[in-house]
Amino acid sequence: MPTKSKPKGMSKRQLAHFEKRLLEERARVMKELGHYDESFNSSLQASDGDLSSYSFHMADQGTDAMEREKAFLFASQEGRYLWHVNEALRRLYGTPEKYGKCEQCGEDIGFDRLDALPHARLCIKCKAKEEDGKRR
Repeated sequence: MPTKSKPKGMSKRQLAHFEKRLLEERARVMKELGHYDESFNSSLQASDGDLSSYSFHMADQGTDAMEREKAFLFASQEGRYLWHVNEALRRLYGTPEKYGKCEQCGEDIGFDRLDALPHARLCIKCKAKEEDGKRR
């Protein structure tokens, strides 16, 4: 009776390491989003709530609007990053044998790359090709 060969993937220790990295990143981003949410809400309350903090000068109004836009931009960037981290966790839990494999060429993504970007889907070669294609 032939034995099934298990697909060669990462060791359980490596998978546990990347799970920990992803969960740490997720916690950091959630904390950042909470901070942005607080600052965004407080700037909105300040802009339309208390009349004593109402700025009558147009330059002050522009600065207030810019600060709100900056907070929203950072929050949206962090939100996209959180989505990528959550997708990586889904891959890690759902198909651990595929985690750490490039989605385009199937080669292993380097350990250093994954350690720096645990949500990486592409090896460095395929990512470079993708970036090169976007520049054209």
